[in-house]
Amino acid sequence: MNFNSGDTAWVLIAGALVIFMTPGLAFFYGGMVRSKNVLAMLMQNFVVMGIVSVLWVFVTYSLAFGVDLGGFGVIGTLHFFGLGHITQAVPGYSGPLTQHIPPLVFVIFQMSFAIITPAIITGSSADRLAFGPFVVFIILWSILVYAPVAHWVFSPNGWLFKLKVEDFAGGNVVEINSGAAGVALAIVIGKRRGWPHKPMAPHSVPLALLGGGILWFGWFGFNAGSALAANTLAAHAFINTNTAGACGMLSWLVFERLRGGKSTTLGAVSGAVAGLVAITPSCGFVDIYGASAIGLIAGLVCAYAITLKFKAGVDDALDVGGVHLVGGIVGTLLIGVVGTSAVSGINGILYGGSALLLLHQLIAVLACGLYSFSMTWLIAKTIDKTMGLRISQEQENEGMDTSLHAESAYEFGSSILEAFK
Repeated sequence: MNFNSGDTAWVLIAGALVIFMTPGLAFFYGGMVRSKNVLAMLMQNFVVMGIVSVLWVFVTYSLAFGVDLGGFGVIGTLHFFGLGHITQAVPGYSGPLTQHIPPLVFVIFQMSFAIITPAIITGSSADRLAFGPFVVFIILWSILVYAPVAHWVFSPNGWLFKLKVEDFAGGNVVEINSGAAGVALAIVIGKRRGWPHKPMAPHSVPLALLGGGILWFGWFGFNAGSALAANTLAAHAFINTNTAGACGMLSWLVFERLRGGKSTTLGAVSGAVAGLVAITPSCGFVDIYGASAIGLIAGLVCAYAITLKFKAGVDDALDVGGVHLVGGIVGTLLIGVVGTSAVSGINGILYGGSALLLLHQLIAVLACGLYSFSMTWLIAKTIDKTMGLRISQEQENEGMDTSLHAESAYEFGSSILEAFK
């Protein structure tokens, strides 16, 4: 195999950027919870990095990208267990799909996706998820949900890949997958005590904006890195990502202003994330006009979608469903409308293509969303019945930081308190 040093360097850097997104997500979520639970939120995200990193090199990479089991496009084998046979080309990546990076570099890059996807789910269950059961949940979810969906969509041997579904950087695998899982977990674990009547305002909006900024920065690795090469396609993905994020922020702010008379800083960062989520599947398949439309639509639709949880009575604490599930659906389906072969892929309806691409995109949305929701519900229910998924009322009242981890995020010494007396 011939490897390109420039492509290899870029994909390694992109992988590092995506791994950095998980601490960014931790701060994004951490700022939005109450101060008594911020360390627990940070802890959950950082522990995901540890669990999934080990699982990936031993088991889940092989299930996601290994030799297809039975030729059905559903799951891989354990051919690459423990990174065995790692010098072999990734199955299916041949002909025009031939990679010009070492297979181990592809392992590293895809590991970053496998880490952040279950980390996103933690926002839905904020303030009430017990730590031990959470660890078990992440292990089972990574094996039973993430690995199969990644195989369907990302592996050339997967059934959705063969259907010619277009998902450049994980609209189905990351966004819809985590969003549907988050809603299922929120339903199983139940509402926070006092929600929605008790005020549960974010304890640090600046911390959330810092995390959101890190996410935006890392998203360039997420999307442009998915070209797997330092080329023009990566540049298209990069500029489309930034444009959609900006448009999502602006349209969310307009929605807020029209709805409540004021635009908020938390709305700005939420809108940016909504635009970035929606452009994830489409960044390598649309031009700048399509990217702008996707970002604008996602900002508006997601801003409205997060209000529906109150009507549905589902305490998706940090709006994983409203942003990641809905944004992922918007971006995935709109490829069938504004996709253009001038960048890559197949023309959407507005560029002279047929409705077949849109149909395939819809099939992917339904298959990935329904599978993730149902399997997550089953995993969460099983853990809840056997271990108990939720902390006690006393722990919830006290706060997860001290009751679960014997720590406090903010310590004010007696000398400081004396100075204010």
